[in-house]
Amino acid sequence: MMSHQLGQPPDGPAAERPRPYPRHAAPHTPLRPMWCCRACGQPWPCPMARLLLRSEYEDNPISLSIYLCGLLYEATRDLYRLNPAGAPSPTDMFTRFVAWGPHRRPIVEPGGGC
Repeated sequence: MMSHQLGQPPDGPAAERPRPYPRHAAPHTPLRPMWCCRACGQPWPCPMARLLLRSEYEDNPISLSIYLCGLLYEATRDLYRLNPAGAPSPTDMFTRFVAWGPHRRPIVEPGGGC
């Protein structure tokens, strides 16, 4: 019996957003592979990057969620390769990249009853 292994998934999206504002300012994009902000040095996405991303994707929150999930994958891979023993936990990475993004309403309102 032969065992099959899944190959390495392809790379996620390029971290090219948020676009710099104003245009001459340093962009709040991640510096890879450490995933710190190019402009302020905080862990990316920094508070300013979050504001700019929300503004940039205001009309398309689903795209923002997909973009952030792709970057979560990329960041997890990079940070694990840098320091396998000290890589952030999956919960920390989810909180950092995805949890602050667009929120969905529950299917049933809490306390709505039958």
